[in-house]
Amino acid sequence: MNYLPNILFAIILIAGIGYFARNVKKLFRNIKLGKDKDINDNKSQRWKNMAMIALGQSKMVKRPVSGFFHIIVYVGFVIINIEVLEIIIDGLFGTHRIGLSILPESLYGFLIGTFEVLAALVFIAVIIFWIRRNVIKLKRFMSSEMSGWPKNDGNIILYFEMVLMTLFLVMNATDTSFQALDSGNIISQYIAPLFSGLSENSLHLVERSSWWLHIVGILVFLNYLYYSKHLHILLAFPNTYYGKLTPKGQFPNNDAVTKEVKLMMDPDADPYAVPAEDEADVPPAKFGASDVQDLSWLNLLNAYSCTECGRCTSECPANLTGKKLSPRKIMMDTRDRLEEVGKNIDANNGVFVDDGKQLLNDYITTEELWACTSCNACVEACPISIDPLNIIMEMRNYLVMEQSAAPMELNNMMTNIENNGAPWPYNQMDRLNWKDE
Repeated sequence: MNYLPNILFAIILIAGIGYFARNVKKLFRNIKLGKDKDINDNKSQRWKNMAMIALGQSKMVKRPVSGFFHIIVYVGFVIINIEVLEIIIDGLFGTHRIGLSILPESLYGFLIGTFEVLAALVFIAVIIFWIRRNVIKLKRFMSSEMSGWPKNDGNIILYFEMVLMTLFLVMNATDTSFQALDSGNIISQYIAPLFSGLSENSLHLVERSSWWLHIVGILVFLNYLYYSKHLHILLAFPNTYYGKLTPKGQFPNNDAVTKEVKLMMDPDADPYAVPAEDEADVPPAKFGASDVQDLSWLNLLNAYSCTECGRCTSECPANLTGKKLSPRKIMMDTRDRLEEVGKNIDANNGVFVDDGKQLLNDYITTEELWACTSCNACVEACPISIDPLNIIMEMRNYLVMEQSAAPMELNNMMTNIENNGAPWPYNQMDRLNWKDE
């Protein structure tokens, strides 16, 4: 017996999974560059959110057209890939359709028939997605940040899915022994006549070629995910689990600032008292964030999870009124900078060497940050619980507290609050004059 195909298959399988594992390790390394954030509260609600949002696609269907077709692709792709288990066993042990040896013919036929129907539906859905992007040209896919690689990436993944579904159906259509069963060939029976003029040897060659290209294509697709926005296929689950549970309008307080304010408001406090040498009393080394290492690991997970669907930007009132802000771009810029930092670490033996760049200004401008109204529309719109607003607020904190670089209007307001106890430029004695008018 010739074991060369089995050995070759094992080598390709190990190489594909090994390279994927290497990239996953790098991914976790990059996410851990962010500051620590303890998220262990309300685990039951978090599991529920993950089940409803990531698995159940509950927020996708808020836009019914794209939501419906996305569910077809999502469900179809996941279920069809059960067939990969059979392909792996056949490839490693030299069997052919091992499922027929394990399962009753009727059950096997039902499974493959289901896979074929789903493959056809996925193919149709992907065509519709391609038309929406490239023919109809929906506005949210035409933003400036969606040119170049992001645009190409969106199309590449669609081509991948088309090819993989086609290979699966052609593999079944040219498998003469499978077609002879007349069970499970619900779609492939209509494709088989296209190859009716080929000899048995040629049919076998087409079937084997489709089989090999299908499994190799899946491994290539798996490894392409790391470089693509479709990394959300994997990261949507942890991202929704760790998503924000507090009310969207509730902003976190900075402990160091809160203690300072309490000290100022306490008439009995000694402003010259030496603080306890306790870690909780030590102010942060840096307020806010100017680069990705200043953000939390959750912010960085959010960045890698972004689907680039543009729902956030299409709901953003600042963007809709012509401002430069795009919440999608905020997430894409954060991911691009994080990747740049990761490559820097790889090139310098695991140590980051200052490259003279940072997320603020080199990627995200102050104009974008101050255009935000903090309305949380982007957070509400995101189908996988990403929070662009948190990154914006962290960078604003840095601008105000580290650089005193707030816009003039905001500086005037803060000065008025400090001097007059209100945001308006009126003396406290004159604050109620309006009632006499």
